[in-house]
Amino acid sequence: MAEEEENVEEASIRTEFPAGRVKKIMRLDKEVNKVTSEALFLVSRSTELFLRFLAEKSAEVATEKKRKIVKSEHLRIAVKRHRPSSDFLLDSLPAPPAPQSQEEASVGRKREVANKPAPAGTRRIDAFFAISASGASPSA
Repeated sequence: MAEEEENVEEASIRTEFPAGRVKKIMRLDKEVNKVTSEALFLVSRSTELFLRFLAEKSAEVATEKKRKIVKSEHLRIAVKRHRPSSDFLLDSLPAPPAPQSQEEASVGRKREVANKPAPAGTRRIDAFFAISASGASPSA
C-alpha cells in the first residue's frame, strides 16, 4: 500500500520543461557525461521553482509600482532585492534603458507619424488644419 502511494506521488509530479532539452543543456557542460533521470528531474524541478519565485517577486514589484504588466525593470528590481540571486543573475540581465524625458519621447513619436506615408486613396488631416500660405484663415 505504501508503494502505491509513492508511485501515485511520483506520477503526479511532472516537470514543465521538456526532459530532452534540459538534458541537452546539462550535457553542454564538458564535465557532464551522463545524466541520470533523478538528476534530470531535480534540475528541471528546481529551475521551475526558481523561475516561479522570480516571476512572483517581479509581479510584486510591478504591483508596488501600480503596473499591470511586468517589465524587465521590475525583474531587475526583484533580483536586486533577493541577495542570493543578485550575486549571479544581475550581470546576466540586460542593462536598463537610458531615461528619456517626456519631451524627447513625444518629439520622437511626432516624427514617426509625420514620416509615414498616407495609405493609398487617403490624405493626411494635417493639411486641412494647416494655415494656408496666403495667410487666410479657414472660414467657419
